[in-house]
Amino acid sequence: MSEEAVQRFAEALAADVEESLNAEMPFSTGAFTRIVLERLEEAGHLDATFDLHQEGQLGNVAYRIDGYAFDEERGRLDLFTTIYSAETPPSRLPSLDVGRAFERALRFAGACLNGLASKLEPSNTDASDLARRIESEASTLVGVRVVLLTDGIIAGGVPDEGEWRGRPVTYEAYDIVRLQRILGEGETRSDIAVDLVAMAGAPIPCLHVPSHDDGYDTFLAVLPGEVLSRVYDRYGVRLLELNVRAFLGLSGRKSVNAELRRTIVDQPSMFLAYNNGLVATVDELDLETGASGLPAIRSLKGLQIVNGGQTTASLHRARRKESLSLNHVAVPVKIIKVGGADLTEMVASISRAANRQNTVQLADFSANDPFHQELETLANNTWLEDGKGRWFYERARGAYLAAEAKAAYRKTDQQVFRQATPKQRRLSKLDVARYLSTWSGLPYRVCLGGQKNFQFFMQRLKDKPPPPPDTEWFKRLVAIGILYRSVEKIVRLMKFPAYGAQIVAYVIAGLSHRCGGRIDFGRIWAKQAISPELEALVRDWAPQLDAEMRASAGQRNPSEWYKKEACWTDIQNRLPGLTDPLPPELTFRSVIAGGEGLAAGASAWVSAADYERIARCMEVNAATWLEVAERGQQSGVIHWKVAGICRSVAGYAAGGWQKKPSAKQAKPALDALVAVERAGLLSAKADAAAE
Repeated sequence: MSEEAVQRFAEALAADVEESLNAEMPFSTGAFTRIVLERLEEAGHLDATFDLHQEGQLGNVAYRIDGYAFDEERGRLDLFTTIYSAETPPSRLPSLDVGRAFERALRFAGACLNGLASKLEPSNTDASDLARRIESEASTLVGVRVVLLTDGIIAGGVPDEGEWRGRPVTYEAYDIVRLQRILGEGETRSDIAVDLVAMAGAPIPCLHVPSHDDGYDTFLAVLPGEVLSRVYDRYGVRLLELNVRAFLGLSGRKSVNAELRRTIVDQPSMFLAYNNGLVATVDELDLETGASGLPAIRSLKGLQIVNGGQTTASLHRARRKESLSLNHVAVPVKIIKVGGADLTEMVASISRAANRQNTVQLADFSANDPFHQELETLANNTWLEDGKGRWFYERARGAYLAAEAKAAYRKTDQQVFRQATPKQRRLSKLDVARYLSTWSGLPYRVCLGGQKNFQFFMQRLKDKPPPPPDTEWFKRLVAIGILYRSVEKIVRLMKFPAYGAQIVAYVIAGLSHRCGGRIDFGRIWAKQAISPELEALVRDWAPQLDAEMRASAGQRNPSEWYKKEACWTDIQNRLPGLTDPLPPELTFRSVIAGGEGLAAGASAWVSAADYERIARCMEVNAATWLEVAERGQQSGVIHWKVAGICRSVAGYAAGGWQKKPSAKQAKPALDALVAVERAGLLSAKADAAAE
């Protein structure tokens, strides 16, 4: 990696920070923290992070943090601290400054346990909520990680692992060199380095099976369960980059993960015999000759668990969350070092052929490449109304920077690229999952964080594949993205004391729910902006929803409650109403095709009353709608065409309202419901549901 590449990356990052400064984020350190956290989360290095600047003094103890994250699966608290200077070329950070930054962040956690929450200003709800959460959940924490974010260069390393209040504390740093390697070059595996000698106390013996054509080498080994759990503890989901499935949990008596747990508890020494093991790929591995004459693995670099993510996560959960011993657990592992073979094709082949506990479809791997490739093609070929600009879909991490660098070879090409695809028109995979999940009525999934929401999104694509995306679908996706980003900007400028990201997700999901998933996507695409009237509606809704969300949480921790489906179910009954005159995006006549996250059906000119009727339809369950259709038609109370509409609405209800009734359907359906009810044809149960 050249110093020039690092400097160019630092200059581009500083320009992004300067460009993002506004009334809501006037300080460059805060803007740097937010940008870096978002991009590291997108790269899979972090998950569910929140930027939060909080500094002060409790007694004689000075503290400061710039962000945080709670990793529930690993029982770990992450505290972020930032050193930002905007100097180019980047300068080396004195070791004293690095150590001081780590110390003051860790002091914040200590201050929380000493009653910091009660001493913060009442308006500082974000920091006080975090302080209360750390205080209340301290007993369940199994570790703390302090992470330094900086645009400087760290030459002296970071402190060794230590201890805080009887818990292990680790230190990590993302300096400009590491950020350039991860975000600039798009590398994601190369810095996963596993020192097996340090973790296991000795090299791991293996059997080497060389390839006949130099395409790959295979190493068969047995890893101690404790070592595998510690590796996952260190790197988390980054180990599963090529395997995007979510951890399936332990529910159900026949759950494979539950069986793994039973083996760990009752027969740990039999784990090796019962478990199919792992299949992993590595970029490099360091070997030595063991005492028996067999080779032994000292370290691995670029480790990726292609098959066996469930086993890995289950072992980690057993050790960290349930304090189960893994001392007698051993896991068979097949390690493949890819040489001349193509890694992508190798992974695809493994996914089809490897033994596995759970059936794995090819779509589980590599983030469902066909869908994202189609999306990339649509982005490249769908131009704005002026014919000069388009949106850039970053299917592979670092693709935007690579395209920008390629265009930089000629000044005219660089100008054309930046004019046609400015950074604000860049879409990532996490963006797509966030926008479509929110519009589909899954704001609680979005509140889980970018990576977890993406995993759920990809699983939904596999379970229920949508029609192939086309140009109109892509325009509607972008329109939802424009709406999402507009709401983000409005909420930030309104300076809510906490939970801005969650408010954004629930505002957009609430709007989709109220309007039946139908707005004038074409208008937003054409103007590349939402109307002032819709902006005003968002400004009216945001504080109302914030209050309702907090009321719904009650005594529960808000950030955790907002991740629950039960929260969204409750909020649907608390949504603000719509009043005339409606924003132009909500009053239109159009035919809308279906697709993932995009409602299907026709709509006519609508009013606030039409949207209220749609909402009323969605308060009635599928069984009642079927009863209205069957009994109403048989008795002659309603026309057979109206009965057909009621059956359609029943189907929408049975499908969890993924499709919603149109204004044309809602009115005759409700009229039919009233007519059948007045005729006394509804059963007592259905009658109660219709109330």
